[in-house]
Amino acid sequence: MTHDIDTRLTELGYVLPDAPAPAANYVPYVLVGDLLHVSGQISQTPDGFITGKLGQDLSAEQGAEAARSCALSLLSQVRAACGGDLKKLRRVVKLTGFVNSTPDFTDQPKVVNGASDLMVEILGEAGRHARSAVSAGSLPFGVAVEIEGIFQLES
Repeated sequence: MTHDIDTRLTELGYVLPDAPAPAANYVPYVLVGDLLHVSGQISQTPDGFITGKLGQDLSAEQGAEAARSCALSLLSQVRAACGGDLKKLRRVVKLTGFVNSTPDFTDQPKVVNGASDLMVEILGEAGRHARSAVSAGSLPFGVAVEIEGIFQLES
């Protein structure tokens, strides 16, 4: 990575939350070789969950904001897995986004772009990744978005 991620976060005005604790019987991440698999992170702010159904309660733009919150939580988990040193992050490999949406809502890609755009904004080329953006009839706690990720770390 050609720039310091923490410096870039500060320049852009982003603050990583503390890495959220798992809500059930799973671990927040698993490192296999140089690939870090991060469990799904749900849309939330310090004030609580970002809830609602896209196409009914929320617009695609509001969904993209929810997806950005997921991306920040993903980076928090990466930071935790790296012992606090984000310089060990080499690239984002893949994001899978789940969008709590009505059957006729078709802008899941626009919603998940909130996370994808943030990764590129912060990490540059290392933030470009493979991706899936799918509809879900419901998500835990009624949240709007959940995103999981695979990241490559220094080996």
